[in-house]
Amino acid sequence: MRTCQRLTFLLGLILSAWLIGLGWFSVDALRASAPPPPSDGIVALTGGQDRIRNSLDLLRRAYGRELLISGVGPHATLAQVVGHGGTVLPPSLANHITLGRRAVTTIGNGAETAEWAERNDIHTLIVVTAGYHIRRAMTEIQRADPGLVLRPYAVKPPALRHPFRRPTMTLLMHEYDKWLGSKLGLSRGAGLLPGI
Repeated sequence: MRTCQRLTFLLGLILSAWLIGLGWFSVDALRASAPPPPSDGIVALTGGQDRIRNSLDLLRRAYGRELLISGVGPHATLAQVVGHGGTVLPPSLANHITLGRRAVTTIGNGAETAEWAERNDIHTLIVVTAGYHIRRAMTEIQRADPGLVLRPYAVKPPALRHPFRRPTMTLLMHEYDKWLGSKLGLSRGAGLLPGI
């Protein structure tokens, strides 16, 4: 009986900690990012046009000298990637954009970003992705290159514009669990980069 009570107490404690963490994670994911300080580079992780549009805006305003768009499809062109919404890039800007085609997961984004940063002498980096993805993205990039100084720039995608709808709450729970898994190292070892 005493063992059963201890187990129930322990499970209640774990559930309470998980719920408190989920609350913090959700508030953090929904919070607007302040403009980041100027940095050597910018990385946008694909998964939404808002991420690309915001990263291009940061590049235009000289928040970074180089931009990596990580996780681009193997046959997509720069014009296709940035062309939604009628965006036209001057050649002077296009020459500072790299399309990363090898990453297929957030872990792969981290590895791809670390390799690109080393090749381009990037030491400070603005990370552009959705608010629910920013913590896990930064965890994986930092794991791939602990020397990089990372500055988060979270965008608010359509999925987060209605925070109390069931799909949004489900998304936040799944992303929170994925972030916990990445912090514990449980996401390692699968789907890093094609051909590696």
